[in-house]
Amino acid sequence: MSTGEERPGLRGHELSATAVTVAYDGVDVVHDADLTLRPGQVTALVGPNGSGKSTLLRTLARLQRPRRAEVVLDGHIDGLALSPRAFSRHVALLTQSRPTPGGLTVRDVVEFGRYPYRGRWGGADPDGRAAVDRALALTGVAELAGRGAEHLSGGQLQRVWLAGCLAQETGVLLLDEPTTYLDLRYQVELLDLVRELADDHGIAVGVVLHDLDQAAAVADRIVLLAAGRIVAHGSPEDVLTPERLSEVYGIRIEVDPDPLTGRLRTRAIGRHHTRSERLRTPS
Repeated sequence: MSTGEERPGLRGHELSATAVTVAYDGVDVVHDADLTLRPGQVTALVGPNGSGKSTLLRTLARLQRPRRAEVVLDGHIDGLALSPRAFSRHVALLTQSRPTPGGLTVRDVVEFGRYPYRGRWGGADPDGRAAVDRALALTGVAELAGRGAEHLSGGQLQRVWLAGCLAQETGVLLLDEPTTYLDLRYQVELLDLVRELADDHGIAVGVVLHDLDQAAAVADRIVLLAAGRIVAHGSPEDVLTPERLSEVYGIRIEVDPDPLTGRLRTRAIGRHHTRSERLRTPS
């Protein structure tokens, strides 16, 4: 396989991983998982806590060392053989939690995303300023560019870190629970942005989401995990069935189309819902 160091440019890339097995303290937590992220598509990873979603995503980003895996870019580039800098020109990851940077402006933080294009000693990056400006605008934080990052809310900071990923200008974008800390408006706007990155720029997006309705709304394909294994993958309609979700999550889950949008909508039925149903049922 090639280990090409070329700059990928502004186009989507395909990232695939085969037979991914990851262990913590000698115990496998992801088992023989196969996953492909295709240009122009959003793939959502869903499942209960501890199902291996974030671990699988971090393995694709090379932040988690697998016990066994093959990672391939565009069908021929060995992703595990690329240097970290070269790999970062293809793949960007927004992790669940990042530190609050002190003494830095928002622009400074977003400029960190340009590190794959600078020389070893911080050499020239002629495209950097334009890339940072685009990322600031896309994430709605351009007006905060001169503000100290330590003064931002959690939601604002989440968007700033996302802007840093976009400034990286990769063909593959991995997002681990990106709606965390965001209020309802910015959750919707972020998911809209994810769709636009796929539809308008051909980016391959892999995103971990806890909210099944958000996954159904944004994703072309859904990968459902349980106990470290992929139990189903395909379109939202094929994967998010009430029988399968109820079994995986261990609680009754109903699925129906939203009357306004036509997208799938899920509802978990807890003890209080069941009690209400009994009270409404004539004896």
